[in-house]
Amino acid sequence: MHLDRGMLQQAVNRGLLQPQQLEPLWQHLQAQDAQRPGFRASHLLYYFGGLLAIGAMTLFMTLGWERFGGGGLIVICLIYAAGGLAVTEHLLTRQLAIPAGICATFVLSLTPLLVYGIQTQLGWWSGDDAYRDYHYRIDWRWLMMELATLAVGAVLLWRYRLPFLVMPVAVTLWYMSMDLTPMLFGEDYDWVLRKWVSVGVGLLMTLLAFWVDLRARRTLDYAFWLYLFGVVAFWGGLSAMSSDSEWNKFIYLCINLGLLLIGAILSRRIFVICAAFGIAGYLGHLAWDVFADSLLFPFALTLLGLAIIGCGLWWQRHEVSLTRRLRRYLPLPLRELLEARQSA
Repeated sequence: MHLDRGMLQQAVNRGLLQPQQLEPLWQHLQAQDAQRPGFRASHLLYYFGGLLAIGAMTLFMTLGWERFGGGGLIVICLIYAAGGLAVTEHLLTRQLAIPAGICATFVLSLTPLLVYGIQTQLGWWSGDDAYRDYHYRIDWRWLMMELATLAVGAVLLWRYRLPFLVMPVAVTLWYMSMDLTPMLFGEDYDWVLRKWVSVGVGLLMTLLAFWVDLRARRTLDYAFWLYLFGVVAFWGGLSAMSSDSEWNKFIYLCINLGLLLIGAILSRRIFVICAAFGIAGYLGHLAWDVFADSLLFPFALTLLGLAIIGCGLWWQRHEVSLTRRLRRYLPLPLRELLEARQSA
């Protein structure tokens, strides 16, 4: 729910709020809102600068850094990590949680490079291998870096409780799902298996995100990044599969409708976005393949759209009473989660 000063002024005008309470309440709401990520100039600068620094040590790492050797990489990572942790502590003392979370995430993103430096120093990598391939190539040998990243991420999350730290953890889980495939099934696995691995891992990550969401329902949003990568991995693997069966395509539509419903209930946009693309793809299949010569299909689709709008109007009219009745049958933690997401 979005609140602005004008809404508080209306509450004062209607006698719901005392005039002398308006300014202190507005200042309190502004201070609380400043700790939530939003589309503000300061937040955009925080994330843009932080992602540049993180990208420099991960995605945009050049081959020139190989010249430092394993020992040089270890020293650089330790210096950067010490500086990043010092800045994180300083920002937290000033109650600047968002930039502190970005700095802590930068420290966490150094973990794969540090492990790579240690492995290089021990002679585990040949001269043809490079750290920059970590983000492009699928290889089971990256697992040590991924496991170390998850371990360091757990420690940093325990220490700082900053939601942005979950982002590299979610990325690492996604990477690990791809790197485990050749380790478990050999190097000759096909693309069909990759897709099923993506579906399975995405589903597990989404369930993990839901569990985290329930556990953290009274605090900050720690589940966002897990939902993002979990749903994208699940939906992406499912959408990449091809089938000549209309029944399988209809099941795909039903799954996307389920994602749409879940997204609406949990107030998670990533479900709705993926579902919208999936439903649009299925309708495109009907229009271009199944009913290519039909005159009635566009009219039927229009009537269906109008009927859905009518359902939305009916739901809006009875939303309060229906929501109250339906939530009686839900467990208490899930009710509290839905109430928290509704008020966010």
